[in-house]
Amino acid sequence: MRRDDPFSRKPMSLGAVRDGAIRACRNAIEMMTSHALTLALQRLAHGAMVAAALLVILLPVVLIVWLSFFTNEVLALPPEGYSLRWYQALAGQPQFLAGFRLSAIVAVAATMISLLVTIPAALVMARMEGRGREILTNILMSPLIVPAIVVGSGLYIAFVEFEIATDIQLNGATLGLIAGHALITLPWSLRLLLANLGGLNPALNEAALSLGATPLVAALKVTLPVIWPGLVAAALFCFVVSFSNVELSLFLVAPGQTTLPIALLQYLQWKIDPLIAAVSTLQILIVAGALLVTNRFVSLAKVV
Repeated sequence: MRRDDPFSRKPMSLGAVRDGAIRACRNAIEMMTSHALTLALQRLAHGAMVAAALLVILLPVVLIVWLSFFTNEVLALPPEGYSLRWYQALAGQPQFLAGFRLSAIVAVAATMISLLVTIPAALVMARMEGRGREILTNILMSPLIVPAIVVGSGLYIAFVEFEIATDIQLNGATLGLIAGHALITLPWSLRLLLANLGGLNPALNEAALSLGATPLVAALKVTLPVIWPGLVAAALFCFVVSFSNVELSLFLVAPGQTTLPIALLQYLQWKIDPLIAAVSTLQILIVAGALLVTNRFVSLAKVV
């Protein structure tokens, strides 16, 4: 059979070429339009999800702040009016002021202990490899895995046994409360520090050692300044976690001694009025103010 000679075919007419070009352009436009529409829908869905997440996060905060300005004692909608009555009433509630003072002292002390423990631990673990690092990480992160109420009950029993053996009282003592809060803040500090050390260039530390610096000097003058934002973020997380803890504190406080979350819980057992919302609003303002001031000097968006 004789094969067709491609050069013997008749050339396409100008109209056929034009129609083919038009069809190709139409197909290209349709594909580009379809792709652009898909991207637009993806952006719209992503924006809707972000907006929904922000709404879920911010709606309770806005509601609490709104309730704190209600005039009526019984929470009801619509409110009878708005005033600063409940903020003024805080002066007559010494349990809240005492609870705030104790919570602040315990949170600051627990944060300092957590950093003193996790900074050297993170520096060592960042250089470790293999199963040893995994085991050490699991041990230090275990308080985050176990529920806080289980940790509190376990510490209560352990402190009782310690008191029987040594005659040193930790249950009902501020020292025992600080120790318990330091235990539950350790995982938060360690996680942030390890994340920051993971992005550290090891050549910086090696250069300092090659120039005659000791490992301690290299850690203090090279490593820690580089991970300074991570240290600040770790301190903030530890403070907030300790300051807002309820479950563990319930087991370790002395009779008549309360932290601010416990004082709020006890008040709610007898009354439900906007005073609780006023106290919560002040807590929100304190934490938000601390975050804003810290972010002014250290960009938390880079580490959190």
